Amino acid sequence: MTKILIARNLPDSVVAEARALFDVTYRDRPEPLSRDEMRNSLASYDGVLMTLGDPYDASVFAEAGAPRARILANFGVGYNHVDVAAAKAAGLVVTNTPGAVTDATADIALTLMLMSCRRAGEGERLLRSGAWQGWHPVQMLGLHLSGKTVGILGMGRIGQAIARRCHYGFGMKVAYVSRSEKALEFPATRMDSAEALAAAVDVLVTALPGGAETRHTVNAGVLAAMKPSGHFINIARGDVVDEAALIAALQDRRIAGAGLDVYEQEPRVPEALRALDNAVLLPHLGTAALEVREEMGRMAVANLRAFFAGEDVPNPV
Repeated sequence: MTKILIARNLPDSVVAEARALFDVTYRDRPEPLSRDEMRNSLASYDGVLMTLGDPYDASVFAEAGAPRARILANFGVGYNHVDVAAAKAAGLVVTNTPGAVTDATADIALTLMLMSCRRAGEGERLLRSGAWQGWHPVQMLGLHLSGKTVGILGMGRIGQAIARRCHYGFGMKVAYVSRSEKALEFPATRMDSAEALAAAVDVLVTALPGGAETRHTVNAGVLAAMKPSGHFINIARGDVVDEAALIAALQDRRIAGAGLDVYEQEPRVPEALRALDNAVLLPHLGTAALEVREEMGRMAVANLRAFFAGEDVPNPV
């Protein structure tokens, strides 16, 4: 029977579905695979269901030699933790789980937008500290989100879902930067550069994929172009942002605030960032809803099932 390693703890229903199809070894643990575990996964299993934080880089494939494994089924849409070219050169197919994550991730973007613009995190900390002295007319004044302009860096599935919520839910104007013009069901203005977009909007949201091509797209120049009243939101990948430049912009109050769900050296978050009242920080909650994680797991298992049945995988990368 086909041997599969499930490398991280997943919802019970996903594990049960995989076990009905394969001989499954279940590593029921939250921490990423070690280097030895990654090498062993390639040598001892026919397929691996792995996820963010399991860094299958070129050296892992080189050290593994001729692998037994033939497929890496990534649990998640982002796959910049896998060297796809090295995997393919070693004879492995790589898949992911797009679609399942779109709405949940867009919801977290809107959560961060509201929390940052309306200073919700700061307000909750004030109340919990016991220092709140009651309502008054100029208490913790923030940015009214309705009717403002949102800028989307990366107008793929998730970027469009965020823009749709902003336009229809908050009456916001939409501008974006993308590699190609998008046919959208709502009005939106395409901009020429990240700097031009940053200068034109009240809230800048990045929804770019991670990887070498997008690393530090949001840099000191982009942040300098933002309005002093502007807010920056990242629900993409941490390395899309020059985190040191963002910290400096927040410390100097050159932008009003930021809402982050991902970090450049995740799970390490700099103390300087954690100390900032004008930063809302979430622990990578983008898809953290049971039904979403179950759907992601079903998609990963479906990729495995199709591959070993000799069918085209539904979600190759």
